Amino acid sequence: MKGNAILQVTRALYDRLVAALTASGVPGTVFVGPLDDPGASGAALILFLYRIEASTALRNREHRVVSANPPPSVLVFQNSLPLNLYFLVTVGTKPGPTEETLLGALGYVMQSLQSDPDLTGAKIDHDTIHVSLEPLSTEEISRIWALFPTANYRTSVAYLATPVWIDPPDPDLIAPPVMQDRLNAGSKIPESRL
Repeated sequence: MKGNAILQVTRALYDRLVAALTASGVPGTVFVGPLDDPGASGAALILFLYRIEASTALRNREHRVVSANPPPSVLVFQNSLPLNLYFLVTVGTKPGPTEETLLGALGYVMQSLQSDPDLTGAKIDHDTIHVSLEPLSTEEISRIWALFPTANYRTSVAYLATPVWIDPPDPDLIAPPVMQDRLNAGSKIPESRL
Protein backbone atom coordinates (compact mmCIF):
# COMPACT_ATOMS: atom_id res chain seq x y z
CA MET A 1 0.00 0.00 0.00
CA LYS A 2 1.05 3.56 -0.40
CA GLY A 3 1.70 6.31 2.12
CA ASN A 4 -2.05 6.82 2.50
CA ALA A 5 -2.58 3.22 3.72
CA ILE A 6 -3.98 4.34 7.09
CA LEU A 7 -6.59 6.49 5.34
CA GLN A 8 -7.45 3.72 2.86
CA VAL A 9 -8.04 1.16 5.62
CA THR A 10 -10.08 3.64 7.67
CA ARG A 11 -12.28 4.35 4.64
CA ALA A 12 -12.72 0.63 3.89
CA LEU A 13 -13.73 -0.05 7.50
CA TYR A 14 -16.06 2.96 7.41
CA ASP A 15 -17.75 1.51 4.30
CA ARG A 16 -18.26 -1.81 6.10
CA LEU A 17 -19.84 -0.03 9.08
CA VAL A 18 -22.17 1.95 6.81
CA ALA A 19 -23.22 -1.25 5.01
CA ALA A 20 -23.92 -3.02 8.33
CA LEU A 21 -25.83 0.01 9.62
CA THR A 22 -27.94 0.08 6.46
CA ALA A 23 -28.61 -3.68 6.73
CA SER A 24 -29.72 -3.22 10.34
CA GLY A 25 -32.43 -0.79 9.26
CA VAL A 26 -31.22 1.80 11.77
CA PRO A 27 -31.23 5.23 10.18
CA GLY A 28 -28.21 7.38 10.78
CA THR A 29 -24.63 7.96 9.81
CA VAL A 30 -21.17 6.80 10.79
CA PHE A 31 -18.78 9.52 11.95
CA VAL A 32 -15.02 9.07 11.67
CA GLY A 33 -13.07 10.97 14.29
CA PRO A 34 -12.77 11.75 17.99
CA LEU A 35 -15.64 10.91 20.30
CA ASP A 36 -16.12 14.50 21.46
CA ASP A 37 -15.99 16.12 18.02
CA PRO A 38 -19.04 18.34 17.37
CA GLY A 39 -19.43 16.63 13.99
CA ALA A 40 -20.17 13.34 15.78
CA SER A 41 -23.38 14.77 17.19
CA GLY A 42 -26.34 12.82 15.89
CA ALA A 43 -24.29 9.98 14.38
CA ALA A 44 -25.49 6.43 14.97
CA LEU A 45 -21.92 5.07 15.27
CA ILE A 46 -18.49 6.63 15.73
CA LEU A 47 -15.28 5.12 14.31
CA PHE A 48 -12.15 6.37 16.04
CA LEU A 49 -8.55 5.30 15.31
CA TYR A 50 -7.05 5.43 18.79
CA ARG A 51 -3.71 3.66 18.38
CA ILE A 52 -1.15 2.83 15.69
CA GLU A 53 1.82 0.57 16.33
CA ALA A 54 4.44 -1.23 14.28
CA SER A 55 3.80 -4.94 13.84
CA THR A 56 6.80 -6.54 15.53
CA ALA A 57 5.98 -9.95 14.05
CA LEU A 58 6.23 -8.62 10.46
CA ARG A 59 8.80 -5.85 10.88
CA ASN A 60 11.68 -7.65 9.13
CA ARG A 61 9.65 -9.32 6.38
CA GLU A 62 9.24 -8.30 2.78
CA HIS A 63 5.81 -7.34 1.54
CA ARG A 64 4.65 -9.24 -1.54
CA VAL A 65 1.77 -7.83 -3.56
CA VAL A 66 0.06 -9.23 -6.64
CA SER A 67 0.80 -6.86 -9.49
CA ALA A 68 -2.08 -5.18 -11.28
CA ASN A 69 -0.02 -5.11 -14.51
CA PRO A 70 2.10 -8.25 -14.88
CA PRO A 71 4.94 -8.92 -15.51
CA PRO A 72 6.12 -9.27 -12.87
CA SER A 73 3.13 -11.02 -11.38
CA VAL A 74 4.27 -10.28 -7.83
CA LEU A 75 5.81 -7.03 -6.60
CA VAL A 76 8.25 -7.33 -3.72
CA PHE A 77 8.79 -4.43 -1.34
CA GLN A 78 11.72 -4.46 1.07
CA ASN A 79 11.72 -2.00 3.98
CA SER A 80 7.93 -1.77 4.15
CA LEU A 81 6.41 -0.63 7.42
CA PRO A 82 3.82 -3.12 8.75
CA LEU A 83 1.31 -1.54 11.11
CA ASN A 84 -1.44 -2.58 13.49
CA LEU A 85 -4.36 -0.14 13.60
CA TYR A 86 -6.65 -0.09 16.63
CA PHE A 87 -10.14 1.31 16.15
CA LEU A 88 -12.88 2.07 18.64
CA VAL A 89 -16.46 1.61 17.42
CA THR A 90 -18.80 3.53 19.72
CA VAL A 91 -22.55 3.89 19.94
CA GLY A 92 -23.30 7.41 18.76
CA THR A 93 -25.42 10.21 20.12
CA LYS A 94 -28.34 9.93 17.72
CA PRO A 95 -31.30 11.59 19.44
CA GLY A 96 -33.84 9.26 20.98
CA PRO A 97 -35.24 8.19 24.32
CA THR A 98 -32.85 5.22 24.74
CA GLU A 99 -29.74 3.61 23.27
CA GLU A 100 -31.55 0.37 22.44
CA THR A 101 -31.75 0.99 18.69
CA LEU A 102 -28.09 2.02 18.53
CA LEU A 103 -27.04 -1.04 20.54
CA GLY A 104 -28.84 -3.13 17.92
CA ALA A 105 -26.88 -1.35 15.19
CA LEU A 106 -23.64 -2.07 17.06
CA GLY A 107 -24.63 -5.74 17.18
CA TYR A 108 -25.15 -5.80 13.41
CA VAL A 109 -21.73 -4.21 12.88
CA MET A 110 -20.10 -6.81 15.13
CA GLN A 111 -21.93 -9.60 13.31
CA SER A 112 -20.81 -8.26 9.93
CA LEU A 113 -17.15 -7.98 10.96
CA GLN A 114 -17.19 -11.42 12.58
CA SER A 115 -18.74 -13.17 9.57
CA ASP A 116 -16.44 -11.47 7.03
CA PRO A 117 -13.34 -10.23 8.88
CA ASP A 118 -11.17 -9.35 5.88
CA LEU A 119 -11.02 -6.03 4.07
CA THR A 120 -10.02 -6.59 0.45
CA GLY A 121 -10.34 -4.99 -2.96
CA ALA A 122 -9.24 -1.97 -4.92
CA LYS A 123 -9.93 0.44 -2.04
CA ILE A 124 -6.94 -1.01 -0.20
CA ASP A 125 -4.75 -1.73 -3.24
CA HIS A 126 -5.85 -5.38 -3.40
CA ASP A 127 -4.18 -6.14 -0.09
CA THR A 128 -5.89 -8.16 2.64
CA ILE A 129 -6.42 -6.57 6.05
CA HIS A 130 -7.78 -8.79 8.81
CA VAL A 131 -10.14 -7.11 11.28
CA SER A 132 -10.66 -8.79 14.66
CA LEU A 133 -12.32 -7.91 17.93
CA GLU A 134 -9.72 -6.60 20.39
CA PRO A 135 -10.62 -7.24 24.02
CA LEU A 136 -10.09 -4.21 26.26
CA SER A 137 -9.87 -4.28 30.02
CA THR A 138 -11.84 -1.78 32.08
CA GLU A 139 -8.57 0.07 32.73
CA GLU A 140 -7.73 0.32 29.01
CA ILE A 141 -11.19 1.57 28.03
CA SER A 142 -11.07 4.08 30.90
CA ARG A 143 -7.76 5.43 29.60
CA ILE A 144 -9.20 5.91 26.12
CA TRP A 145 -12.30 7.68 27.41
CA ALA A 146 -10.15 9.86 29.69
CA LEU A 147 -8.86 11.50 26.50
CA PHE A 148 -12.35 12.99 26.10
CA PRO A 149 -13.31 14.53 29.44
CA THR A 150 -16.33 16.35 27.99
CA ALA A 151 -17.87 13.22 26.42
CA ASN A 152 -20.19 10.93 28.33
CA TYR A 153 -19.20 7.26 28.23
CA ARG A 154 -21.08 5.15 25.69
CA THR A 155 -20.85 1.48 24.81
CA SER A 156 -17.71 0.82 22.78
CA VAL A 157 -15.84 -2.10 21.25
CA ALA A 158 -12.30 -2.18 19.88
CA TYR A 159 -11.07 -3.73 16.66
CA LEU A 160 -7.58 -4.50 15.39
CA ALA A 161 -6.88 -4.12 11.65
CA THR A 162 -3.66 -5.84 10.57
CA PRO A 163 -1.33 -5.91 8.70
CA VAL A 164 -1.48 -2.47 7.15
CA TRP A 165 1.63 -2.03 5.03
CA ILE A 166 3.18 1.30 4.11
CA ASP A 167 5.43 0.45 1.19
CA PRO A 168 8.30 2.42 -0.35
CA PRO A 169 7.31 4.35 -3.49
CA ASP A 170 8.84 1.74 -5.84
CA PRO A 171 9.12 -2.04 -5.51
CA ASP A 172 12.49 -3.75 -5.59
CA LEU A 173 13.53 -4.94 -9.02
CA ILE A 174 13.58 -8.69 -9.37
CA ALA A 175 15.42 -10.43 -12.15
CA PRO A 176 13.20 -12.39 -14.52
CA PRO A 177 13.04 -16.14 -13.89
CA VAL A 178 15.49 -18.43 -15.70
CA MET A 179 13.66 -19.89 -18.67
CA GLN A 180 16.47 -21.98 -20.13
CA ASP A 181 19.60 -23.38 -18.54
CA ARG A 182 22.35 -23.88 -21.13
CA LEU A 183 26.13 -23.67 -20.96
CA ASN A 184 28.07 -22.58 -24.03
CA ALA A 185 31.76 -23.37 -23.51
CA GLY A 186 33.01 -22.34 -26.91
CA SER A 187 33.69 -24.08 -30.22
CA LYS A 188 35.07 -27.60 -30.54
CA ILE A 189 38.89 -27.85 -30.77
CA PRO A 190 40.06 -29.76 -33.86
CA GLU A 191 41.83 -33.11 -33.12
CA SER A 192 44.89 -32.01 -35.08
CA ARG A 193 45.64 -29.42 -32.40
CA LEU A 194 45.53 -31.97 -29.58
